[in-house]
Amino acid sequence: MTWLNTALARIEADYQRSADTHLIPLPLPAFASHGIDLYLKDESTHPTGSLKHRLARSLFLYSLCNGWLHEGSTVVESSSGSTAVSEAYFARLLGLPFIAVMPRCTSPEKIAQITFYGGQCHLVDSAPAVYDEARALALQTGGHYMDQFTYAERATDWRGNNNIAQSMFNQMARERFPVPRWVVVGAGTGGTSATIGRFIRYQRHDTQVLVADPEGSVFGNYHRTGDATLTGPGSQIEGIGRPRVEASFIRTLVDRMLTVSNVDSLAAMQLLSELLGRKVGPSTGTNLVGMLTLACEMRSTGEQGSILSLLCDAGERYLGSYHDPAWVDKNIGDCTCALADLRARLG
Repeated sequence: MTWLNTALARIEADYQRSADTHLIPLPLPAFASHGIDLYLKDESTHPTGSLKHRLARSLFLYSLCNGWLHEGSTVVESSSGSTAVSEAYFARLLGLPFIAVMPRCTSPEKIAQITFYGGQCHLVDSAPAVYDEARALALQTGGHYMDQFTYAERATDWRGNNNIAQSMFNQMARERFPVPRWVVVGAGTGGTSATIGRFIRYQRHDTQVLVADPEGSVFGNYHRTGDATLTGPGSQIEGIGRPRVEASFIRTLVDRMLTVSNVDSLAAMQLLSELLGRKVGPSTGTNLVGMLTLACEMRSTGEQGSILSLLCDAGERYLGSYHDPAWVDKNIGDCTCALADLRARLG
C-alpha cells in the first residue's frame, strides 16, 4: 500500500499544480448578429498539450485503484499519439516504464514528446494492428495494457469531480446563452462524448451532443445501424475516428453524427488557425466544421443559442504533416475549394 499511496498522492499533487483550461469565445459576426455564439475550450494548455491529459490521468487513477498497476509495472498503450504522450508523462511521474504502440504514420513531434518523457515507441504498419501488438507487449513484459479504447468511458467520473463537462458548463455560466444548444466533439475512444453526454443528462440540461467524425471512421455507420462488428479503413485525421467500433463509444449518448471530409477538416484547421492567430491541430478543424454546420442551420431557422466545442491540441505537433502544404497536397489533397466554402459560411 505504501507505493500505491505514494503514486496516488503524486497524481493528485500534479493535478493541484495544474490550472483549468481556458474557454475561448470565437467572435464570428455573421452568427453573433443572429444570436448564435461559438466557444472553444482550449485543451492544448494542459501540461502534455492536449485533451488526452485528462484521460491519461483518469486511466492511471482507475488502474491504480483497481490494483492493475504496481511498483515497477511496465505500462503499455495503443494510441494514435496524444494519449501516449500524456500517459508517458504520468508513467514518468510514477517512475514506471512506458511503451506506446502507434501507427508508423504518427507525427514525429508526438514520437519526440513520448521519448522526452522517457517512453519507448513501438511502431506498427497499420492502425488496426495496435491492439494485438499492445496486448502482446504487455504479456511479454509482465506489464499492464491500459487499453484506453475500452476503459475511457468508465475511468472518468461523469457526474462531476471537475471532469471536462462540469468545467465547460461552469465556465459558460455568465455567457449570453449559458446552457449550450449543442456540444460538438470528435471521437477517438468515445470517452469524451460519453462523459459529456452523461453529464448533460444527469444535470438535465437542454443540450445535444454532435460527434464530428472524419471520413473513413466506422463510428458514423455504427451510430446509424448499431452494428458493432463494422470495420473500415480508419481515419486520416490523427486522434479521432477508428477502423473498428470501440467499446468506449456509447452511441446512445450521441444525438447526431456528422461525417466530415478530410479536405474540410484541414481547411477548417487552416481557417481557425488564421482566426486565432496560432496553429491548431486537425481534429479541432473537424470540430469547427461541425460547429459551423450547426450555426448555419440555426441561422437559417432563426434559432438562437450557443455552440461549444474543444480545441484539442496545438498545431505545433503537426508541423511536418498537416501544417506542411506539400504533405497535405500528397496525403489529403487540394483544400482550396473547401477553404473558400468555409469562408463563405462566415460571410
